Amino acid sequence: MAETLQSLADLGQANAAVANEAPVHVRKVDALNRAYATGKRKDAVARVYIKPGSGKIVINERPVEVYFARPVLRMILNQPLELTNRVDQFDVTVTVAGGGLSGQAGAVRHGLSKALTYFEPELRAILKKEGFLTRDSRVVERKKYGRAKARRSFQFSKR
Repeated sequence: MAETLQSLADLGQANAAVANEAPVHVRKVDALNRAYATGKRKDAVARVYIKPGSGKIVINERPVEVYFARPVLRMILNQPLELTNRVDQFDVTVTVAGGGLSGQAGAVRHGLSKALTYFEPELRAILKKEGFLTRDSRVVERKKYGRAKARRSFQFSKR
């Protein structure tokens, strides 16, 4: 059982001892030396596997250039790799579903960032500082009854 504290000074010393213990992030890889993570954005969910390789990115069994034809979406997807200088070091395999292409690109970026931290825990500080490990929780607001959309009213007519 925990020791009993007799004064506020004892409490301060106990808190200092706990504060010095930083959380330890361990490497999480499977038997095939792959790191797995799930990324989410809007309604899109991406399952991302990374393993050491030549930098090939495959999304839903298609090359990234075919699946994400717009350069902006590919740029969003590559941000974690470029930030950590790991562009040609990992093969990335992704299964993504739901939402539109923009949400899917954001979900892949989130999952890729998490997978990189699982494979190399020392990259966590860099990715967290840029906000890539935070799930963007903004989703579409639901439609309300008596309204045209979520907030828009029907057009007013005096007659």
